[in-house]
Amino acid sequence: MIEATTTRELDDAYVMHTYGRLPVAFVSGRGAELVDDAGRVYLDCLAGIGCASLGHANPAVAQALRRQLNRVWQVGNYYHVENRGELARALSRLLSATTDASGHVTGSTGSTWKTFFSNSGAEANEGAIKVARRWGEKSLGGASKIVSARRGFHGRTLATLAATGQDVFHESFGPFPEGFSYVPLNDEAALEEALASMDCCAVMLECVQGEGGVWPADADYLRAVRRLCDAHGALLVVDEVQTGFFRCGAPFAFQLAGIEADVVTMAKGIADGFPMGAVAARGEYGDLLGPGDHGSTFGGNALAAAAGRAAVEEMVRLNLGDHVIEAGERLAAGLATLPNVSEVRGRGLMRGAQLDLPIACELVERGLAAGLVLNHIGDSILRFLPPLVITNEQVDEVIGRLARCIEDVAGPC
Repeated sequence: MIEATTTRELDDAYVMHTYGRLPVAFVSGRGAELVDDAGRVYLDCLAGIGCASLGHANPAVAQALRRQLNRVWQVGNYYHVENRGELARALSRLLSATTDASGHVTGSTGSTWKTFFSNSGAEANEGAIKVARRWGEKSLGGASKIVSARRGFHGRTLATLAATGQDVFHESFGPFPEGFSYVPLNDEAALEEALASMDCCAVMLECVQGEGGVWPADADYLRAVRRLCDAHGALLVVDEVQTGFFRCGAPFAFQLAGIEADVVTMAKGIADGFPMGAVAARGEYGDLLGPGDHGSTFGGNALAAAAGRAAVEEMVRLNLGDHVIEAGERLAAGLATLPNVSEVRGRGLMRGAQLDLPIACELVERGLAAGLVLNHIGDSILRFLPPLVITNEQVDEVIGRLARCIEDVAGPC
């Protein structure tokens, strides 16, 4: 047996093979660029699966982490720590923003949101499920059913897998917690029937289904969901794990439809890649859970709070949403010109390119050779989640390199 010594060999030998890793090891980055262990530079179109919102090694976040490293890391949630309350206040302000249909902030609803901090999106969604079921117990006579959307994705814990409306994720891991049902996205009649026929405490959905293939919810549909939840007393829980923090232009994607959610889950871009998740609830819903009802040892620890506060404040300072709207339109327009791209979906800098050939996997591999970090969903969808600070010039370079990759793989049109 050959002793493993390199990063890749050690990973292969001692880490569970739950990911199909590509043959590259990144060691540094700056903005929308990554550098591998051979010194080669790549344009990043994935941002750590939508996490590096401000780009790699953002100076403001790095400075906040360095400062906190010399103070305290973890004391537990029995005590107060700096930055956590300030971050929660900043989130409340972003969550209460109103926007136009493009995502430009126009005002505020005036709502106050309270936040529970966790470590991931799945944990945030677990917290949201508990908030919803407490609401059902307290106000709806014990209603506990949660309706979610087919093709949706809410995490890989057993409860969030149960809320995920994709059969492929349910294989091998049952039995799952009960109380979840699924309806097609953008089908108002199906949702109305589900709410009328079951004791529902909540509707849980993504405004753009990321893992399902970058499928957006129509604005009219989201407004109908809001009306139906109001009519049945159910909470509207919006999973913004992938769409939040200006990824779609607005601070949060639900705001593009001119509605207000009741409970919102967050993670990924909240702390520019530092592990953090959060679930927030507005008004009276923020007081549904009391001491002992929920917890997380590392949730909202001093390092995460420092990183999250710095990241959110920097996004606001940069007025990042306006750039995302412009760069996102540029990316979508460029993708639409490429051969073998039949449809471009999504919002802002969350885009899916539907291919008319099953070549997505090969394009991801060919992209590495061309200095592109790409991502695929299945064999015919490319998903784009670049750092939100990607420049217009870098967007153009991505399109140019990808065009050459497609020609190499599919041949000239």
